[in-house]
Amino acid sequence: MKRLAGGLLAMLMLTGAASPAANTLDIYFIDVEGGQATLMVTPAGESFLIDAGFPSDGTFASKPGDPAKARDAQRILAAVRDAGVRQIDHLMLTHYHADHMGGVIELAQLLPIRHFIDHAAPSAEAEVIVPGTMALYDAYVALRASGTHTEPKPGDRLPLAGVDVVVLASAGDILTAPLTGAGQPNPTCTGSGEPAQEKTENPRSTAIRVQFGAFRFLNVGDLSGAPLFALTCPTNLIGTAQLYLIAHHGGNDGADPSLFAAVKPRVAIMNNGPRKGAQARTFATIRGIRTIDGWQLHRSDNANIENFADARIANLDENTSAWLKVSASLDGSFTVTNGRTGQSTAYPR
Repeated sequence: MKRLAGGLLAMLMLTGAASPAANTLDIYFIDVEGGQATLMVTPAGESFLIDAGFPSDGTFASKPGDPAKARDAQRILAAVRDAGVRQIDHLMLTHYHADHMGGVIELAQLLPIRHFIDHAAPSAEAEVIVPGTMALYDAYVALRASGTHTEPKPGDRLPLAGVDVVVLASAGDILTAPLTGAGQPNPTCTGSGEPAQEKTENPRSTAIRVQFGAFRFLNVGDLSGAPLFALTCPTNLIGTAQLYLIAHHGGNDGADPSLFAAVKPRVAIMNNGPRKGAQARTFATIRGIRTIDGWQLHRSDNANIENFADARIANLDENTSAWLKVSASLDGSFTVTNGRTGQSTAYPR
């Protein structure tokens, strides 16, 4: 938790007031073992959570259970407390797979969730491909009724004060016109991009670009296949971003060099697990563009890969659950802090 004098902290706990305003946009990449849970906290203390990891003990077969024993909900709660906030003001589900939405039911029993952001219901085919998808979705819809709900379209803005959050893709649709400052041809495009490894829900992921002053962050969930390719090919519709959470956990279907060449991230993060995501082609893409620093939430045990340096890996095995934390300033500079080591790397404007 942010450092506060004991008396002030006690007063805030009693009154429910938010912590004093900071001057950075803080982003926690929470270890959910190859799913996604990304917590953003604005300088004003407004919280925005993208996905909520797995349910229960953290598998696709797991069912929501006791929130006190829920691995990913508890890890999100720890990040929320570290950030000094008391609730989730906005929760956005990128899509309806268990590694992204499974922890929502348990999380809602641990702290309030005020505003739900998502896209249309999964298809019957999605249930065939990933059994249990509809049961989790139905439970989520029942929970969603407790707050406000938004189903945005590409080009819409999400309501965060002081931070511009624009939807790039959702439910299989993408932007129809480039964002301001984008629109340049992308000469690195070849073919039709990498095919999606999962063809029902992943290509329907809701993707966003977050802008705080001169700093930009790209989060596309598990967007893959044609919609991901079309964001930057043949024309770059989305512009550049200093920070990129690599599509689909660093899987091969997020490895097309043309997107990295268009977005020009300074830092690219894999929210991988020990045996999930983080595939060889993605490592090769990042290492082939020498201006990108690659970071991982986990050391990968996948065959035939060379992990990034230990200093850029939050968890070297499954005995820890450290996060990566990015703190961004209005001038576009930012730091990445490895929660395992406590060491920070600065990226100047």
